[in-house]
Amino acid sequence: MHNNAGTIDPYSPLAETEKSRFERVLAVNLTGSFLGTKHAARVMVPRKRGCIIMTASTSAVLGSATEASTHAYVTSKHGMLGLMKNAAAELGRFGVRVNCVSPYGLATPLSEGVVGGVDAAARVEELFEAYSALKGAKLTVEDVAQAVLYLASEDAKYVSGHNLVVDGGFTTTVCAPARAD
Repeated sequence: MHNNAGTIDPYSPLAETEKSRFERVLAVNLTGSFLGTKHAARVMVPRKRGCIIMTASTSAVLGSATEASTHAYVTSKHGMLGLMKNAAAELGRFGVRVNCVSPYGLATPLSEGVVGGVDAAARVEELFEAYSALKGAKLTVEDVAQAVLYLASEDAKYVSGHNLVVDGGFTTTVCAPARAD
């Protein structure tokens, strides 16, 4: 089972962030993953096998006050890692593997909506390319799908409780710039 739903709220400083917007993002990103994991476990535990994968983000391992990493989004993705680790610890004894895949930014409807305007996809790709640590390669949706397929495959039969970061080294070498407010 793949928990792949996600949303983001418009950036606002912490002191100005509305509680309702914060809770809406957590409801989709974190509570949604909890519910998906819960119901998958109900089916997988009796069968003594299964695989649950959650899509987190590089925002799950970094903190950054940018339009792409709002307080609610970062909190939800960090929470998702905790949920994955706890679920892996509990469900492993039943043969159920639980992992996360955490991609760096790429052009998707979600990221394009954050940037907005004409040529949003091109501007998203340009932005993430500028901060990419691995030059000469561009992250694609297919790359993320391949990471998920690996985690779901028998090649990963002994991988559980792992966060597969698909970021070309971004989280180990570069941090997104702070907002200049």
